[in-house]
Amino acid sequence: MVAVTPATEQSEPPAAPRPVPATPRPRLIATDLDGTLLRNDKSVSDRTVAALAAAERAGIEVFFVTGRPARWMDVVSAHVHGHGLAICANGAAVVDLHDGGRLLDARPLPGERAVAVVEALRGAAPGTSFAVERTGGIAYEPEYPPFNRDPSAVIAPAEKLLADGGECDGMPILKLLAHHPTLAPDAFLELGRTVAGAHGDFTRSSPTALLEISGPGVSKASTLARCCAQRGIAPEEVVAFGDMPNDLEMLAWAGTSYAMANAHPEVLASTTGLTASNEEDGVAAVIERILEGILEGIQEDTRKDVREDIQEG
Repeated sequence: MVAVTPATEQSEPPAAPRPVPATPRPRLIATDLDGTLLRNDKSVSDRTVAALAAAERAGIEVFFVTGRPARWMDVVSAHVHGHGLAICANGAAVVDLHDGGRLLDARPLPGERAVAVVEALRGAAPGTSFAVERTGGIAYEPEYPPFNRDPSAVIAPAEKLLADGGECDGMPILKLLAHHPTLAPDAFLELGRTVAGAHGDFTRSSPTALLEISGPGVSKASTLARCCAQRGIAPEEVVAFGDMPNDLEMLAWAGTSYAMANAHPEVLASTTGLTASNEEDGVAAVIERILEGILEGIQEDTRKDVREDIQEG
């Protein structure tokens, strides 16, 4: 049975990595995927695969924390180790990648709030089109751009997609997506928060003017905090990586945070550390440094295995 948790109110990068203050030995690594862990062709490099395996072998959990829905997690499902969990849809879903992406917990956007967002954005930004991501899949308006079309998706006006008793009713809404064809991405985000921010949490992760709206108080940060609390892991024991505005709250919550060299300017300005770009395996580079720093404190057999994992990358 899926647990459904009600939402609560709630420039150019430097040439060299920024120094990071000494922190406790990390117990968990939280990493975004697109633009962060994944290369631009959406692959996971051999070096990164080796670094993730070495971290898990050293007793550091790795969580993928992404805006992607569970159905788009095949690219990394083989690289989640003991726990099998991933945080998807910007914190609206926790899924088990060891069980085909089975949904374990949902933090939905209430339908009446989604309707209010649609009404507000239609009035403030004519030409906006919508998609609705639910636990059972996605549905689109006819005008919504064909980013990643699902041939089985329902296509109808947003008001019909969100209507009580409609074809999609009964499946919790994980997030509402809003696209504008001409507005600048950051300007559209600011507008959305201004006219409809009382109804949900607004963020973005696309280079286009595509907003992602979750339930109030639902974010990568808030769901990661819940997962860590269940494991007795404190924020200062977490190292987080990201590149876009939907990562900002998670990066602020974690004790140690890294922006990718290719990150959005707000992300570059907000983190405790800076690493190489996603194309240059920036996440793996930091994990390797972390592991080298703790090798002396672990058993010799584990130390040998960790070094072998790193060398395989």
